[in-house]
Amino acid sequence: MTLDHRIIWQEAKDYIWISLGLMLYTFGWTVFLLPYEIVTGGVTGLSAIIFYATRIPIEYSYFVINFALLVVALKVLGFKFMFKTIYAIFFLSFLLWGAQKLMTGPDGSFYQVLGPGQDFMSLIIGCMLTGTSLAIVFLHNGSTGGTDIIAAVVNKFHDFSLGTVLIGVDLCIIGSCLFIPQFGEELQRCHKVVFGLCTMCIECFMLDYVMNARRESVQFLIFSREYEKIARAITEKTDHTLTILDGHGWYTGKEMKVICLLAKKRESVLIFRLIKMIDPRAFVSQSSVIGVYGEGFDQIKVKVKNHNQSPTPSPQSGSPLPAGEGSDMQNKD
Repeated sequence: MTLDHRIIWQEAKDYIWISLGLMLYTFGWTVFLLPYEIVTGGVTGLSAIIFYATRIPIEYSYFVINFALLVVALKVLGFKFMFKTIYAIFFLSFLLWGAQKLMTGPDGSFYQVLGPGQDFMSLIIGCMLTGTSLAIVFLHNGSTGGTDIIAAVVNKFHDFSLGTVLIGVDLCIIGSCLFIPQFGEELQRCHKVVFGLCTMCIECFMLDYVMNARRESVQFLIFSREYEKIARAITEKTDHTLTILDGHGWYTGKEMKVICLLAKKRESVLIFRLIKMIDPRAFVSQSSVIGVYGEGFDQIKVKVKNHNQSPTPSPQSGSPLPAGEGSDMQNKD
Protein backbone atom coordinates (compact mmCIF):
# COMPACT_ATOMS: atom_id res chain seq x y z
CA MET A 1 0.00 0.00 0.00
CA THR A 2 1.46 3.35 -1.09
CA LEU A 3 1.64 6.44 1.09
CA ASP A 4 -1.26 8.10 -0.75
CA HIS A 5 -3.43 5.02 -0.26
CA ARG A 6 -2.59 4.98 3.45
CA ILE A 7 -3.57 8.63 3.80
CA ILE A 8 -6.86 8.03 1.99
CA TRP A 9 -7.60 4.95 4.10
CA GLN A 10 -6.81 6.82 7.32
CA GLU A 11 -9.15 9.65 6.32
CA ALA A 12 -11.87 7.13 5.44
CA LYS A 13 -11.49 5.47 8.85
CA ASP A 14 -11.81 8.86 10.54
CA TYR A 15 -15.10 9.55 8.78
CA ILE A 16 -16.41 6.07 9.57
CA TRP A 17 -15.65 6.45 13.29
CA ILE A 18 -17.01 10.00 13.33
CA SER A 19 -20.25 8.76 11.77
CA LEU A 20 -20.53 5.96 14.34
CA GLY A 21 -19.88 8.46 17.14
CA LEU A 22 -22.61 10.77 15.82
CA MET A 23 -25.05 7.87 15.62
CA LEU A 24 -24.31 7.01 19.26
CA TYR A 25 -24.77 10.66 20.23
CA THR A 26 -28.13 10.78 18.45
CA PHE A 27 -29.27 7.61 20.20
CA GLY A 28 -28.33 8.91 23.66
CA TRP A 29 -29.84 12.35 23.06
CA THR A 30 -33.18 11.44 21.49
CA VAL A 31 -33.91 8.29 23.49
CA PHE A 32 -32.81 9.32 26.99
CA LEU A 33 -32.43 13.12 27.22
CA LEU A 34 -34.94 14.76 24.90
CA PRO A 35 -38.10 12.89 26.05
CA TYR A 36 -37.47 13.96 29.66
CA GLU A 37 -36.78 17.63 28.76
CA ILE A 38 -33.36 17.57 30.39
CA VAL A 39 -31.42 20.83 30.04
CA THR A 40 -27.98 20.55 28.44
CA GLY A 41 -25.15 22.89 27.52
CA GLY A 42 -23.62 23.52 24.14
CA VAL A 43 -24.76 25.77 21.31
CA THR A 44 -28.19 24.14 21.25
CA GLY A 45 -28.75 25.03 24.91
CA LEU A 46 -27.44 28.55 24.34
CA SER A 47 -29.74 29.03 21.35
CA ALA A 48 -32.71 27.87 23.41
CA ILE A 49 -31.88 30.35 26.19
CA ILE A 50 -31.61 33.18 23.63
CA PHE A 51 -35.02 32.17 22.29
CA TYR A 52 -36.65 32.24 25.74
CA ALA A 53 -35.12 35.62 26.54
CA THR A 54 -35.49 37.47 23.21
CA ARG A 55 -37.86 35.27 21.15
CA ILE A 56 -35.24 35.03 18.38
CA PRO A 57 -35.84 31.68 16.59
CA ILE A 58 -33.45 28.95 17.65
CA GLU A 59 -32.37 28.06 14.12
CA TYR A 60 -31.14 31.61 13.47
CA SER A 61 -28.96 31.93 16.56
CA TYR A 62 -27.78 28.32 16.19
CA PHE A 63 -26.60 29.00 12.63
CA VAL A 64 -24.91 32.32 13.44
CA ILE A 65 -23.02 30.93 16.46
CA ASN A 66 -21.85 27.82 14.60
CA PHE A 67 -20.82 29.90 11.58
CA ALA A 68 -18.68 32.16 13.78
CA LEU A 69 -17.07 29.18 15.50
CA LEU A 70 -16.36 27.52 12.14
CA VAL A 71 -14.51 30.66 11.02
CA VAL A 72 -12.34 30.35 14.14
CA ALA A 73 -11.77 26.67 13.40
CA LEU A 74 -10.65 27.47 9.85
CA LYS A 75 -8.03 29.96 11.03
CA VAL A 76 -6.76 28.08 14.08
CA LEU A 77 -7.34 24.37 13.47
CA GLY A 78 -7.05 24.18 9.68
CA PHE A 79 -9.28 23.28 6.75
CA LYS A 80 -9.19 19.53 7.44
CA PHE A 81 -10.66 19.99 10.92
CA MET A 82 -13.27 22.44 9.59
CA PHE A 83 -14.35 20.13 6.77
CA LYS A 84 -14.93 17.28 9.21
CA THR A 85 -16.78 19.65 11.54
CA ILE A 86 -19.09 20.81 8.74
CA TYR A 87 -19.73 17.18 7.84
CA ALA A 88 -20.50 16.37 11.48
CA ILE A 89 -22.88 19.35 11.86
CA PHE A 90 -24.92 18.44 8.77
CA PHE A 91 -24.90 14.69 9.46
CA LEU A 92 -25.83 15.14 13.12
CA SER A 93 -28.64 17.54 12.17
CA PHE A 94 -30.03 14.92 9.78
CA LEU A 95 -29.73 12.15 12.40
CA LEU A 96 -31.44 14.24 15.08
CA TRP A 97 -34.25 15.16 12.68
CA GLY A 98 -34.85 11.53 11.75
CA ALA A 99 -34.52 10.22 15.32
CA GLN A 100 -36.99 12.78 16.67
CA LYS A 101 -39.51 11.63 14.07
CA LEU A 102 -39.11 8.03 15.23
CA MET A 103 -39.37 8.94 18.93
CA THR A 104 -42.51 11.08 18.55
CA GLY A 105 -45.88 9.44 19.20
CA PRO A 106 -49.18 10.11 17.40
CA ASP A 107 -50.12 12.71 20.01
CA GLY A 108 -46.91 14.67 19.41
CA SER A 109 -45.21 13.66 22.68
CA PHE A 110 -41.93 11.74 22.92
CA TYR A 111 -41.76 8.10 23.93
CA GLN A 112 -40.21 7.67 27.37
CA VAL A 113 -38.31 4.40 27.14
CA LEU A 114 -37.65 4.11 30.87
CA GLY A 115 -41.17 5.17 31.77
CA PRO A 116 -42.41 8.34 33.51
CA GLY A 117 -40.59 9.66 36.56
CA GLN A 118 -37.20 8.21 35.55
CA ASP A 119 -35.59 11.55 34.75
CA PHE A 120 -32.36 11.06 36.70
CA MET A 121 -31.71 7.49 35.51
CA SER A 122 -32.36 8.58 31.94
CA LEU A 123 -29.96 11.49 32.51
CA ILE A 124 -27.16 9.15 33.63
CA ILE A 125 -27.55 6.71 30.73
CA GLY A 126 -27.97 9.45 28.13
CA CYS A 127 -24.93 11.45 29.26
CA MET A 128 -22.73 8.36 29.40
CA LEU A 129 -23.63 7.69 25.77
CA THR A 130 -23.22 11.27 24.58
CA GLY A 131 -19.91 11.71 26.45
CA THR A 132 -18.52 8.51 24.95
CA SER A 133 -19.67 9.53 21.48
CA LEU A 134 -17.97 12.93 21.77
CA ALA A 135 -14.71 11.21 22.74
CA ILE A 136 -14.96 8.94 19.68
CA VAL A 137 -15.42 11.96 17.43
CA PHE A 138 -12.52 13.89 19.02
CA LEU A 139 -10.14 10.91 18.88
CA HIS A 140 -10.61 10.77 15.11
CA ASN A 141 -9.86 14.46 14.49
CA GLY A 142 -13.48 15.54 14.30
CA SER A 143 -15.92 17.75 16.14
CA THR A 144 -19.68 18.05 16.49
CA GLY A 145 -19.37 21.81 16.22
CA GLY A 146 -20.57 24.30 18.78
CA THR A 147 -18.66 24.47 22.04
CA ASP A 148 -16.56 21.47 20.93
CA ILE A 149 -14.69 23.89 18.67
CA ILE A 150 -13.90 26.14 21.64
CA ALA A 151 -12.57 23.11 23.56
CA ALA A 152 -10.46 21.98 20.60
CA VAL A 153 -8.96 25.47 20.15
CA VAL A 154 -8.02 25.79 23.82
CA ASN A 155 -6.63 22.24 23.89
CA LYS A 156 -4.45 23.02 20.87
CA PHE A 157 -2.51 25.75 22.68
CA HIS A 158 -2.87 24.87 26.36
CA ASP A 159 -2.62 21.67 28.36
CA PHE A 160 -6.27 21.76 29.45
CA SER A 161 -8.33 18.61 28.93
CA LEU A 162 -11.31 18.80 26.59
CA GLY A 163 -13.72 17.93 29.38
CA THR A 164 -12.42 20.73 31.59
CA VAL A 165 -12.97 23.36 28.90
CA LEU A 166 -16.46 22.06 28.11
CA ILE A 167 -17.35 22.18 31.81
CA GLY A 168 -16.40 25.86 31.98
CA VAL A 169 -18.40 26.81 28.88
CA ASP A 170 -21.45 24.69 29.73
CA LEU A 171 -21.42 25.98 33.31
CA CYS A 172 -22.00 29.50 32.02
CA ILE A 173 -24.74 28.35 29.62
CA ILE A 174 -26.67 26.21 32.11
CA GLY A 175 -26.29 28.72 34.95
CA SER A 176 -27.95 31.40 32.86
CA CYS A 177 -31.25 29.47 33.22
CA LEU A 178 -31.64 31.08 36.65
CA PHE A 179 -32.15 34.47 35.01
CA ILE A 180 -34.82 33.42 32.50
CA PRO A 181 -38.32 33.92 33.98
CA GLN A 182 -39.87 31.90 31.16
CA PHE A 183 -38.49 28.70 32.72
CA GLY A 184 -41.11 28.95 35.45
CA GLU A 185 -40.90 29.63 39.15
CA GLU A 186 -37.59 29.97 40.93
CA LEU A 187 -37.76 26.43 42.30
CA GLN A 188 -38.37 25.01 38.81
CA ARG A 189 -35.44 27.00 37.43
CA CYS A 190 -33.17 25.66 40.17
CA HIS A 191 -34.35 22.15 39.36
CA LYS A 192 -33.45 22.67 35.70
CA VAL A 193 -30.02 24.01 36.61
CA VAL A 194 -29.25 21.11 38.96
CA PHE A 195 -30.15 18.57 36.30
CA GLY A 196 -28.13 20.55 33.76
CA LEU A 197 -25.08 20.49 36.03
CA CYS A 198 -25.45 16.73 36.40
CA THR A 199 -25.54 16.28 32.63
CA MET A 200 -22.45 18.46 32.29
CA CYS A 201 -20.39 16.56 34.88
CA ILE A 202 -21.31 13.06 33.70
CA GLU A 203 -20.80 13.87 30.02
CA CYS A 204 -17.44 15.57 30.54
CA PHE A 205 -16.25 12.80 32.87
CA MET A 206 -17.00 10.17 30.23
CA LEU A 207 -15.31 12.31 27.58
CA ASP A 208 -12.08 12.59 29.56
CA TYR A 209 -12.22 8.95 30.71
CA VAL A 210 -12.52 7.51 27.20
CA MET A 211 -9.89 9.84 25.71
CA ASN A 212 -7.35 9.33 28.51
CA ALA A 213 -7.84 5.56 28.44
CA ARG A 214 -6.96 5.62 24.75
CA ARG A 215 -3.90 7.81 25.31
CA GLU A 216 -2.58 6.14 28.48
CA SER A 217 1.09 5.19 28.28
CA VAL A 218 3.29 2.76 30.19
CA GLN A 219 7.00 2.29 30.76
CA PHE A 220 8.79 -1.05 30.47
CA LEU A 221 12.11 -2.04 32.03
CA ILE A 222 13.16 -5.41 30.58
CA PHE A 223 16.05 -7.41 32.08
CA SER A 224 17.13 -10.30 29.84
CA ARG A 225 20.23 -11.94 28.40
CA GLU A 226 18.37 -12.02 25.08
CA TYR A 227 17.96 -8.26 25.05
CA GLU A 228 19.15 -7.92 21.45
CA LYS A 229 16.49 -10.33 20.12
CA ILE A 230 13.79 -8.73 22.28
CA ALA A 231 14.78 -5.21 21.17
CA ARG A 232 14.79 -6.24 17.52
CA ALA A 233 11.36 -7.90 17.80
CA ILE A 234 9.82 -4.90 19.56
CA THR A 235 11.11 -2.40 16.99
CA GLU A 236 9.87 -4.57 14.10
CA LYS A 237 6.41 -5.39 15.48
CA THR A 238 5.45 -2.13 17.21
CA ASP A 239 7.32 0.58 15.24
CA HIS A 240 8.83 1.77 18.54
CA THR A 241 12.47 2.55 19.15
CA LEU A 242 13.93 2.06 22.61
CA THR A 243 16.92 2.74 24.81
CA ILE A 244 19.46 0.21 26.09
CA LEU A 245 20.74 1.03 29.57
CA ASP A 246 23.85 -0.35 31.28
CA GLY A 247 23.04 -2.32 34.43
CA HIS A 248 25.00 -4.06 37.16
CA GLY A 249 23.56 -6.98 39.11
CA TRP A 250 24.30 -6.51 42.80
CA TYR A 251 23.79 -10.15 43.77
CA THR A 252 25.58 -11.72 40.79
CA GLY A 253 28.11 -8.94 40.32
CA LYS A 254 27.71 -9.19 36.55
CA GLU A 255 27.15 -6.47 33.99
CA MET A 256 23.92 -6.61 32.00
CA LYS A 257 21.78 -4.60 29.61
CA VAL A 258 18.35 -3.19 30.43
CA ILE A 259 15.75 -2.27 27.79
CA CYS A 260 13.82 0.92 28.57
CA LEU A 261 10.68 1.38 26.48
CA LEU A 262 7.72 3.78 26.46
CA ALA A 263 4.55 2.57 24.72
CA LYS A 264 0.80 2.93 24.69
CA LYS A 265 -1.02 0.79 27.23
CA ARG A 266 -3.00 -0.97 24.49
CA GLU A 267 0.33 -2.32 23.15
CA SER A 268 1.23 -4.03 26.44
CA VAL A 269 -0.20 -7.44 25.52
CA LEU A 270 1.80 -7.55 22.27
CA ILE A 271 5.02 -6.53 24.03
CA PHE A 272 4.57 -9.15 26.78
CA ARG A 273 3.86 -11.78 24.13
CA LEU A 274 7.07 -10.94 22.25
CA ILE A 275 9.14 -11.08 25.45
CA LYS A 276 7.69 -14.44 26.50
CA MET A 277 8.28 -15.97 23.06
CA ILE A 278 11.98 -15.01 23.13
CA ASP A 279 12.87 -15.31 26.84
CA PRO A 280 10.19 -16.69 29.20
CA ARG A 281 12.53 -16.09 32.16
CA ALA A 282 12.99 -12.38 31.48
CA PHE A 283 12.38 -9.98 34.35
CA VAL A 284 9.95 -7.22 33.31
CA SER A 285 8.80 -4.15 35.18
CA GLN A 286 5.74 -2.29 33.85
CA SER A 287 4.60 1.02 35.32
CA SER A 288 2.05 3.67 34.39
CA VAL A 289 3.33 7.12 33.57
CA ILE A 290 1.47 10.40 34.06
CA GLY A 291 2.39 11.74 30.64
CA VAL A 292 4.72 11.12 27.72
CA TYR A 293 5.63 14.06 25.49
CA GLY A 294 7.61 14.04 22.30
CA GLU A 295 7.60 12.45 18.86
CA GLY A 296 4.95 9.74 18.61
CA PHE A 297 3.21 10.83 21.82
CA ASP A 298 1.60 14.06 23.09
CA GLN A 299 2.94 17.51 22.31
CA ILE A 300 4.41 19.81 24.95
CA LYS A 301 1.93 22.69 25.30
CA VAL A 302 3.69 25.31 27.39
CA LYS A 303 4.81 28.77 26.42
CA VAL A 304 8.55 29.50 26.32
CA LYS A 305 9.91 33.02 26.55
CA ASN A 306 12.25 33.95 23.72
CA HIS A 307 15.55 35.51 24.75
CA ASN A 308 17.85 37.30 22.37
CA GLN A 309 20.92 35.79 23.93
CA SER A 310 21.28 32.35 25.44
CA PRO A 311 23.00 32.30 28.84
CA THR A 312 26.49 30.91 28.88
CA PRO A 313 26.58 27.71 30.93
CA SER A 314 28.72 27.88 33.99
CA PRO A 315 31.26 25.15 34.84
CA GLN A 316 29.09 24.11 37.78
CA SER A 317 25.98 23.64 35.68
CA GLY A 318 27.75 21.60 33.03
CA SER A 319 27.49 21.88 29.25
CA PRO A 320 24.45 20.95 27.17
CA LEU A 321 24.30 17.57 25.51
CA PRO A 322 25.66 17.38 21.97
CA ALA A 323 23.15 16.94 19.17
CA GLY A 324 21.78 13.44 19.00
CA GLU A 325 22.76 12.50 22.57
CA GLY A 326 19.16 12.53 23.88
CA SER A 327 16.86 9.62 24.59
CA ASP A 328 15.82 7.26 21.78
CA MET A 329 12.48 6.07 23.13
CA GLN A 330 10.14 7.93 20.80
CA ASN A 331 7.74 6.36 18.35
CA LYS A 332 8.87 6.10 14.72
CA ASP A 333 5.49 7.24 13.42
